[in-house]
Amino acid sequence: MTTATATATATGMTSASTSAMTSAMTSAMAGAAVGAVGVDLDGAVEELCSAVFTSLRRKDQRERGRQYVRGLLATEGRKSIRNIAHHLSGAADGGDGSGSGSAAVEQSLHHFIAASTWDWQPIRTALSQYLGQSAPLNAWVAQPMAIPKGGEHSVGAGHRFDPHRGQMFRGQQAFGVWYTSASVVTPVGWRLFLEEGACESREAQESQESQEVHESYETCAVTGVLNSVREAGMPTRPVVLDIRDIATRATLNRFAEARVPVVGRISPEARLLVTDPRLPGFGAGTLAARDILQNVRGLRMPVEWPDPAVPGARRTSLVAAVRVMVPDPAPGRRREVLLFGEWEAARRLPTQLWVTDMVRTDPGVLVRMTKTALRVSAASAVSGQDVGLRDFSGRSLAGWHRHVTLASVAHAVRCLGGGDAGGWGSGLGSAPGSVPVPVPARGPAPVSVPGAVAGPLPGRVAGRRAVRSHAAASLTGAR
Repeated sequence: MTTATATATATGMTSASTSAMTSAMTSAMAGAAVGAVGVDLDGAVEELCSAVFTSLRRKDQRERGRQYVRGLLATEGRKSIRNIAHHLSGAADGGDGSGSGSAAVEQSLHHFIAASTWDWQPIRTALSQYLGQSAPLNAWVAQPMAIPKGGEHSVGAGHRFDPHRGQMFRGQQAFGVWYTSASVVTPVGWRLFLEEGACESREAQESQESQEVHESYETCAVTGVLNSVREAGMPTRPVVLDIRDIATRATLNRFAEARVPVVGRISPEARLLVTDPRLPGFGAGTLAARDILQNVRGLRMPVEWPDPAVPGARRTSLVAAVRVMVPDPAPGRRREVLLFGEWEAARRLPTQLWVTDMVRTDPGVLVRMTKTALRVSAASAVSGQDVGLRDFSGRSLAGWHRHVTLASVAHAVRCLGGGDAGGWGSGLGSAPGSVPVPVPARGPAPVSVPGAVAGPLPGRVAGRRAVRSHAAASLTGAR
């Protein structure tokens, strides 16, 4: 549907007879939704929707948004437009929602999501800023979200790889940007991966997100994160993301250019350069990140962190950190970063490896920050079913964006209103390092690559005690 057609349709629906019918239907559904959602949660719906729907200029659009959010929270099963309409109309007339009233509600909601012209980005921005006033931001977390689809016509559907499950699936691949604080974990930004050859509807090509068409997996992930962070208009905070399946060097360069600090999980085989001449591996050329950490494992220190999966439980990991550099043929982009690893068992290899450009931040604080990714994974699993983040069944890219935007509002309602989603933040408010981490206004200055010296990797340099002494001095300076 073209913009002109959509505008004409919207205009046609505002006739006197349609307005009267819509007003009566709205009142009935609103009253039914209060009972279905619950008085306490409905108060959170009203407060949040009033704050984030200000960009919707028409009163009927704002009310449609409230209805949709209530429907996402109260409808059982799949949160499709049809099921939401059946629930709202059925609750209003005391029936099963299968009559003509349900069809009218479905048509109205479908138009609001798939065929209207309202912009979703101002709502996402308002949601971030509202959260910033009630639950100060600690870090952004970027995570892929697999959306299984069996059909051939959904925009962006295809054969995809799910990095979380390590397997192929048929469906859509989206990237969510999650707002995390001591008490809130909720999505605020989205981007859908549309590779070349993906099914594209006419609506998708004409939508506000046409720039998403034909981009690589890496570009989609990083662009989605940086755009969401920029549009949020929030104070600078770190981004936590998994870049094991994304080009490490290019990703770090883009974040450095955007002046957004990043904490990225990397592959154990990622090649890095040791930049401290006092440490094992300096001058040996590029080494696997896992080997670098194994050579300084004598520096490991215990770090305690709260387990998001078990409220009140605390875990301890062994952590070591060392300054390194990501090789880059362009001298102007050579920057020093901090490589840190986490061991679950002292005699085994590190289980998680990360790099960050916040080289002066304490490794213990950084490890606790990475645990926000676990909180997001847990919350995503719940919200995928509870508020329908994966449940949009239309073909329109614009419709998908409007659906996930309103589902994000519904998820935030659950967090702020005391729903299950908010539980993923419990116990973290008092954890060391859970407060917002201050970051420099400018990224670390470029440094030159140390000259490579041919020869084998140095072994124990003057014994373990000397290595521990020199490396500990280096890490003390890094903080």
